[in-house]
Amino acid sequence: MAGDGSDYHRGAMDIAEQTSTYNLVMALTKWGSLYTAAGVFFFTLLFCTQTGFIGSLVSAAVLIAAGTFLLRSKPDAAAH
Repeated sequence: MAGDGSDYHRGAMDIAEQTSTYNLVMALTKWGSLYTAAGVFFFTLLFCTQTGFIGSLVSAAVLIAAGTFLLRSKPDAAAH
């Protein structure tokens, strides 16, 4: 019949494309979640409170600024 059951060798594949795709999906999820939360926050303040447009916009901008500060890539994060 057949000689070897498989030509697979553990750890022998180049996974650069999978790694870059994973990093892209994680980045899009992280930043997309931040901007979705800011949008929901903006419209909630705009339509459900007496904050008004400018107050809602400033509050959403502060949320985006704080989220960007907290979610940015750290220099030592690449080693993990």
